[in-house]
Amino acid sequence: MLDGISMDQLRTFIAAADEGSFSAAGRKLRRAQSVVSHTLANLEHQVGFALFDRTTRYPQLTDAGRALLVQAREAASSMDAFKARARSLGAGLEPELAVAVDVMFPIETLTCAVKAFHAAFPTTPLRLFVEALGAVVQPLLDGRCRLAVIGSLPELPAGCAVEYLMAVETVTVVAPDHPLAQLEGPVTHEQAAQHIQLVLTDRSALTQGRDFGVQSAQVWRLADLGAKHAFLRAGLGWGHMPLHMVSADIANGSLVRIALMVHPTLGPGFSMHAIHLNEQPPGPAGRWFIDRLKSA
Repeated sequence: MLDGISMDQLRTFIAAADEGSFSAAGRKLRRAQSVVSHTLANLEHQVGFALFDRTTRYPQLTDAGRALLVQAREAASSMDAFKARARSLGAGLEPELAVAVDVMFPIETLTCAVKAFHAAFPTTPLRLFVEALGAVVQPLLDGRCRLAVIGSLPELPAGCAVEYLMAVETVTVVAPDHPLAQLEGPVTHEQAAQHIQLVLTDRSALTQGRDFGVQSAQVWRLADLGAKHAFLRAGLGWGHMPLHMVSADIANGSLVRIALMVHPTLGPGFSMHAIHLNEQPPGPAGRWFIDRLKSA
């Protein structure tokens, strides 16, 4: 009996409970009151107990009816989500959007884009990989991501379509008590090479045996940009950082900006690009996400 319960019966049950009478539920559903009464009577027969007390002028939910109303609402909501998802997939929307994002990309811009994405595509899950260097590209090449936003890797992979997004300025910083902070004028390559340089390491094998922006013979390699930031503030070395991440530290004096006479291989900033494999162009959600990042 319970297997025969239909979504129409549940929606009629919800309407009757919300409207307070069978006649009002009929008007909302554009059905005759007799149809509403018959539908609810069949539902009560199937569950085996009364959902409404009909001894008063207007039907009142029984205790059992109130308990089932919660599940009825959940079932109706789930069906609405199912239909919306089916319509989206039928229109070509990706079932999920997976994006690899360069750790150097401004986090506030990314957060705003993600928030807007959730509002625009509430039924499309978003999966983000935040990495550096080749580890941004690897998920794309492996098929784990549909899009990648890269900047810290100076070489774009072959077989990919590329779209420019924005420029991200970088600065070279040290703690105020670091020896390099005590020097006047630009810091030479020889002076910088005498101190530990903090650099991000590539968690992929794409750049194995290669360095980008390394100028010192003393190098500490970190896999996390947050750890690099903390080490810089602790005076454990010098390094290049995106300006948006250290601007507050420079303003309050916890980090000092220094000028190197010899610029790193990557230059004073990054050009952020969105890339995807030529044979796998983004769908509607991916295209929307790229355009949102561009507009920032």
